[in-house]
Amino acid sequence: MPYNKKNIATATGQKAYEILLKNGYSMKSAQSLIDRGRMINNDLVVKGKNQVLYGDVFLIVYECLPRGLKPVFEDEEFAVFDKPSGVLTHQNGRSCQYSLNDEIISLFGANAKVAHRLDKETSGLILVAKNKEAEVCFKKMFEEKLIKKEYLAFARGKTESKFEVSVNLAQNLGAKSLKNKMFTSKNGKESLTKFETIEYLDKFDISYLRCIPKTGRQHQIRAHLDYAGHAILGDTMYGVSDEVACDFLDEKISQESRVEICGSSRLLLHSNLLEFIYKGQIYSIKSCVDVKNEFLKCIDY
Repeated sequence: MPYNKKNIATATGQKAYEILLKNGYSMKSAQSLIDRGRMINNDLVVKGKNQVLYGDVFLIVYECLPRGLKPVFEDEEFAVFDKPSGVLTHQNGRSCQYSLNDEIISLFGANAKVAHRLDKETSGLILVAKNKEAEVCFKKMFEEKLIKKEYLAFARGKTESKFEVSVNLAQNLGAKSLKNKMFTSKNGKESLTKFETIEYLDKFDISYLRCIPKTGRQHQIRAHLDYAGHAILGDTMYGVSDEVACDFLDEKISQESRVEICGSSRLLLHSNLLEFIYKGQIYSIKSCVDVKNEFLKCIDY
């Protein structure tokens, strides 16, 4: 399991936060660990930072289990990984056995953080800051749209040579399921993606697309292509009914049925290019994956 119980102290009347500070944690980190129930005293979860503790004190800590994935680009302050499809960016609960975070922490330490995220099934480039200063800088650059992102996708049907989708997107926060799904809404946030058709694969009635998001909304490219009537192959949330999407989330649909319903064994979306200027230097980092052939392997016709 990626979570281990680590003995950090034998308390003799100290407050919980004092023990964590003595172990090198900041006050903010100490509060976060306690809020998430990660601190244990005499087999009971510590409830507050000022709780006075006696006896053995443990932390439930995340243990890295790297698999040897290396960055495709590395500089002194940041690195870029080519994330495989099916790998989470961060660990997601105690049932998660592996995430990109395992590689990041094992290579660069606990201060290294991703500057943005990719969905689990989206493959491709993801930027990692090696320190807090770089993390803050890169996140601000993403927010201010100073980093160009380019994705590649297989979409259903024949698309125009160039087109764009601009709609307001929002989540249905009151939904009992599919809470992460984005919907078009006049009260939503503005979003814009530009698309260019690289190739139309007549045999499969599929368009191979270059997708350039100009805003950074959740699931933006997926929602935009579905809105345009060209859902991404392998998408289990967009381009299918909400009932079917829920069945996928509940793991009620087999892999074979997924290929039949969605056209692919995985989401055929890949982060292919990152371009930006950092501390006066221009960077243009491109994925090394043969994306078209990788996508074709996932189609079963």
